[in-house]
Amino acid sequence: MGKEKVAIIGSGNWGSAIARLAGLNVSKHTDVFDDSRVPIWVFEEDFEGKKLTEIINESHENKKYLPGIQLPENVVAIPDLEEAVKDATALVFVMPHQFLAKTLDILDGKVNKNAKAITLIKGVEVKGADIHIFADVIEKRLGISTSALSGANIANEVAKDTFSETTVGYRTEEDGKLWQKLFQTPNFKVQLIDDVAGVSLCGALKNIVAVAAGFVDGLGYGDNSKAAIMRIGLLEMKHFCQEFFDNVKEESFLQESSGVADVITSCLGGRNKRVAEAFVKEKKPFDELEKKMLNGQKLQGIHTAKDVHVFLKERDRIGAYPLFDKVYQISWEDLPVAKLTEGL
Repeated sequence: MGKEKVAIIGSGNWGSAIARLAGLNVSKHTDVFDDSRVPIWVFEEDFEGKKLTEIINESHENKKYLPGIQLPENVVAIPDLEEAVKDATALVFVMPHQFLAKTLDILDGKVNKNAKAITLIKGVEVKGADIHIFADVIEKRLGISTSALSGANIANEVAKDTFSETTVGYRTEEDGKLWQKLFQTPNFKVQLIDDVAGVSLCGALKNIVAVAAGFVDGLGYGDNSKAAIMRIGLLEMKHFCQEFFDNVKEESFLQESSGVADVITSCLGGRNKRVAEAFVKEKKPFDELEKKMLNGQKLQGIHTAKDVHVFLKERDRIGAYPLFDKVYQISWEDLPVAKLTEGL
């Protein structure tokens, strides 16, 4: 069997950080991976008068989305998606969920039939009363086994090699060990669990909880209130997963980085928390704050809250998850932020 050829699909803040780890590890594990290059698909744009792909390939730095961090020389930016995945056997999806459908349209029929994938994308696909994790969406569309990675992973910290953990929910243990080998370093510990749904859903739903935590900070309520929001939010995450998905494991919530650890990190300093806090303090729309604060990154929590609301409404379960309901109502229906904690 030939060596695994890795391709990174997405080049934002987290995509660039994970590409750095992959570039380092394919060179470390040459018995498993082709280390000649790690293509990273870049949605082409101009930055400081030059094409972003040119900047990355010449300076080995994504100066727009991950400034100050050197990428390995084998990480090669490619603006053509089909070219980036050509002959790849290990696909890493890491992009805002809003762009996944179009990406899959392009990749359909263009991917190695023996490939496998892992998704780092946060969110869910909702169509009326049906809800799907993105690992299932990718797997069904491309016909390849797809795992999921999520955890307490602020991208800039991971890129600086500060100690962090993450969780891979795998389809098969063999797949899990491959992804572990691709991403793990002495300071980035990759835990494995046979729970693709649990890992995926924790990564999506914790962003709703982080928005609520940002509202609490914006209101100046203090640490007691934030701790309560985090506890309530984690319970709603757990109950939601177990109500609507089969075989979700208890360990994914309290023993894995994808669960409680990611809730803590996201509620302390993640982008959803920061923008939600600014929403309260500055009284500006979310789309304006996103452009101002996130340097081209996308806000996730309010959109996941909307998707979850649509799904719960179709299932006649409005009111069963009061924190999720409140985040939706504040974000999309102009409910006063001060009403966040009523009825929790």
